[in-house]
Amino acid sequence: MKKISLILSFIYISVSASVFAQGLKMPAASTTQTISQDFALSQIKISYSRPNVKGRTIFGDLVPYGQVWRTGANSPTKITFGEDVSFEGQRVAAGEYALYTIPGQTEWTIILSKNTKLWGAMGYQEADDLLRVKVKPVALSQNLETFTVNFANIMANTCDLQLSWDKTLISVKIGADVDTKIMSSIDAAMQTANKPYYQAASYYFDNGKDLKKALIWIEEATKANPKAYYMEHLKAKILLKSGMKAEAIASANRSMQVAEAEKNQDYVILNQKLIAEANKSK
Repeated sequence: MKKISLILSFIYISVSASVFAQGLKMPAASTTQTISQDFALSQIKISYSRPNVKGRTIFGDLVPYGQVWRTGANSPTKITFGEDVSFEGQRVAAGEYALYTIPGQTEWTIILSKNTKLWGAMGYQEADDLLRVKVKPVALSQNLETFTVNFANIMANTCDLQLSWDKTLISVKIGADVDTKIMSSIDAAMQTANKPYYQAASYYFDNGKDLKKALIWIEEATKANPKAYYMEHLKAKILLKSGMKAEAIASANRSMQVAEAEKNQDYVILNQKLIAEANKSK
C-alpha cells in the first residue's frame, strides 16, 4: 500500500508541475483585433491591441501628451494598404506600416513608420518615418471604454481612418486615385473582343463622363440583352440626363414592362419615378 501511495503521489506532483509549467489560460488584458476594409480597388487592413480605460485618466496621463505612442497596446498598430493611397494628402505606396501617434491637447501627430518590428515604442526612431501628418482631436459625446480603430465615410475613392478612445476621436483622411485606374481599364477593355459595354456606360454615367459615349455603349448593351431591364433603365437615365426626355420615357416604359413580367417591383418603381421626373421637366 505504501508503494502504491508513493506512486500516486509522484503522479500527482508530476501532473501538478506540468499544469503549472503550462500556465493558466487567462483573458488578454488588451485583446487583439484585425479588421479589413474593402476600399478603392483593394483593401486596407489594421491589426492592433485594444486596451480599456478601467477608470484611468487616459490622454495626458496613461498616454502622455507630446510622446510617441504605440497607438494601442503591446505591439504597435499595423496598417496595410493594398494599393497606393494618399494619407492626409501625402502619397503612400502599397505595403505594411507601423502606425504611431503623438497625442496632444489640441493637435495630434500621426506617424507611418517603415519599421514594423518593434515592441511598443521602444526603439522607435524618427529616421524610420515614412511620413507625419497633423490632425485635430474631436471630443466624443460619450466615453468609449475600449480603444477602437475603424473606417467611416467610405466612398469610392476616400474614407476616414478613425481612432477612438475614452473621450477622444481622431480622424485621418485616406484617398485613392480610382478614376485614373478605371478609365485606363475601360480604354483597354474596349480594345478587346469582349467589351464591357454596360459597366463602362454605368461608370461614365455615375461619374459625370462623356454621355455621348455612355449612350453608344448602353445601346450596344441593350441590343445584346433586350430582356435586361436594369440595362434599359440605365439607358433611360442617360437619355434623360442628355436632355432627350421623350426617348427617356420610351426607354423607361420598355424597362418597366420587362421588370413587371419578371416581378421586380423595385425597377417598376424606379422607372415610374424616372417617367414622372421626365414629364415634370418638360
